[in-house]
Amino acid sequence: MSTLLENLNWRYATKKFDATKKISATDLNTLKEAVRLAASSYGLQPYKVVIVENPELREQLKAAAYGQTQITDASQLFIFANDLNAGPESVAAYIKNISETRGVPTEALGGFADMMNGVISNLSQDAKNIWTAKQTYIALGTLLAAAAELKIDATPMEGFNAAAFNEILGFDKLGLNASVIATVGYRHDEDDAQHYKKVRKSHEELFITL
Repeated sequence: MSTLLENLNWRYATKKFDATKKISATDLNTLKEAVRLAASSYGLQPYKVVIVENPELREQLKAAAYGQTQITDASQLFIFANDLNAGPESVAAYIKNISETRGVPTEALGGFADMMNGVISNLSQDAKNIWTAKQTYIALGTLLAAAAELKIDATPMEGFNAAAFNEILGFDKLGLNASVIATVGYRHDEDDAQHYKKVRKSHEELFITL
């Protein structure tokens, strides 16, 4: 646990990446597996994770992210896109996955399916989209922690035009919405932010024990 805390203290929101340094295939697969294993409500994972490496595409996305250089200089760009159509089809696919993974008949999972469908169907479209978007942030947090464990830099970013991202990536046709993004790679020697002391609230300010 001490190593985890040291690595979390080491990480910061990298402002300038070294464009010459790339994440190895092995480490990238580890990051992807960590995101795959992230917690989500019911385990439903109502989102897709798009990893952009194509330079031309990233240049377009950079323009839609107000010219932030992390978009093009980082090794990879992770885009967490929440599902705008979460509902019976999503639940059915999840139930099928549970059945096949655990060797349980789908009929035995009917109550769980009905419960999920009941909750989701009672949400307005806006509330449903907010709920699925919140799930992407859990996955994002897992990515940041996993990257820190591997001494890979990662920067979570909300400063981008989601509508433009959706259009560039064709998300509108897929029922997806760019919720939050993260750039991953290695800090540049000239990034002064790496030398700043981490500023967080004290235990006394942050925690309330009842």
